[in-house]
Amino acid sequence: MLDRLDLEPLFFAPFVSSVMRVEPAWIDYNGHLNMAYYNVLFDRAVDEAFALVGIGPDYVKRGHCSFFTAEVHVRYLRELHAGDPVRVTMQLIDCDAKRLHFFEQLFHAAEGWVSATSEDIALHVDLETKKTAPFPDDVAARLAKMKASHARLPRPEAAGRRIEMRKG
Repeated sequence: MLDRLDLEPLFFAPFVSSVMRVEPAWIDYNGHLNMAYYNVLFDRAVDEAFALVGIGPDYVKRGHCSFFTAEVHVRYLRELHAGDPVRVTMQLIDCDAKRLHFFEQLFHAAEGWVSATSEDIALHVDLETKKTAPFPDDVAARLAKMKASHARLPRPEAAGRRIEMRKG
């Protein structure tokens, strides 16, 4: 993972993760990827994206700050099975001094279809006080660059959806 601050990152839109594989231990009694492990795949992709911005594991050690998930909305659209290759895209929709709002899509890496989406709000937290804290100026500047790059993309259709049982 890139966590070096001496290189200016390129913010491709959207961010695309490395290829990951569905592990056999993650398959449930229904014969497909258990719902919990979709979140593992989404989380691993976010770790890659955060490292690009300079807020990966080294940042946590160096700055004593990290990110806590405040809210997540996952939609399960199509089954994945053991060994399936996957990639995750991540679009930074918005950010302010202490929060990130991003949207992820989990794709079957060989066939190209979307298996799931995840919309998240993450909080920047001081690990010593366990309270939200503003981003350092350098991090805020990189997040602004990522946001500007991702703002060229259309807003994901599923972003901001609420959970409800539709009649009909």
